[in-house]
Amino acid sequence: MDLFPQFLANGLVMGVFYALSALGLTLIFGLMRVVNFAHGEFYMLGGVSGWFVTNYLGLDFFSGLIVVAAFMAAVGWLVDRFLIERVRGQGEEPGILLTIGLSIFLVNGTLLLVGPAPMKVAGAMAEGPLFFGPIAVTKLRLLAVAVGIALIVGAHLLIRRTRLGAAMRATFQDPMAASLAGIRTGHVYAATFALGCTLAALSGMLLASIYSAQASVGGLISLKSFVVVILGGMGSFAGAIAGGLLLGVAEAMWGGYVSMGMVDVIGFVLVILILLFRPQGLFSIRTERA
Repeated sequence: MDLFPQFLANGLVMGVFYALSALGLTLIFGLMRVVNFAHGEFYMLGGVSGWFVTNYLGLDFFSGLIVVAAFMAAVGWLVDRFLIERVRGQGEEPGILLTIGLSIFLVNGTLLLVGPAPMKVAGAMAEGPLFFGPIAVTKLRLLAVAVGIALIVGAHLLIRRTRLGAAMRATFQDPMAASLAGIRTGHVYAATFALGCTLAALSGMLLASIYSAQASVGGLISLKSFVVVILGGMGSFAGAIAGGLLLGVAEAMWGGYVSMGMVDVIGFVLVILILLFRPQGLFSIRTERA
């Protein structure tokens, strides 16, 4: 039990990144009803792009975050306008097939461009440890968590306090009524997809500054993001945060006390339990859709 505080801290750190990545997926899935199987690849692109701008272009960490955010927002916007828009309103199956194909294209394109080797983003500071009683956390990890929390708060304020956020919420509640009220729902969908891709990409860059980025990491991240969304409830902002923290802590405890080799299984065990006892998720949002 002496290691419990350390395992808890490690789990909360990972939970912040899971929550940040899953926020993008819950926006896309909850608002657009697009099952985005390429979500993990946008996470991966954020890490690879961060590695490129910090190691090859020589940008500092925070400037790199801004550049990566702008680049991935543009990529997300273009993907929605030229691909997702073509299958919108045709049910979920065309979107699933489209995003699976996009995932394969992004993975193999990245492998051709940069190869399979791990790529580490140049961090904003040295890897010195900080001690909070029995808990040890590196300075870089603490900084990355602080940035991740700031991004989550920023996304919340954007959705709750801006005109774009109001348009997103109106479109989520009733797309037809929102369109009749003068909201350009096509632009709202594109902005939502761009925001979701950006959040996933920034999560990837932040974690790549602690660990590394690889072209093949996207599949696992997609699965974990779907686990978080199912745990928290479809379309729930608070649910994505709670689900991310729950998954991070559960994996840390399982890896610390049971087995690191089976740590990725615990998320699916949690999903089974949620589907059995609360299938709508922890913070579900019930809406009637036309």
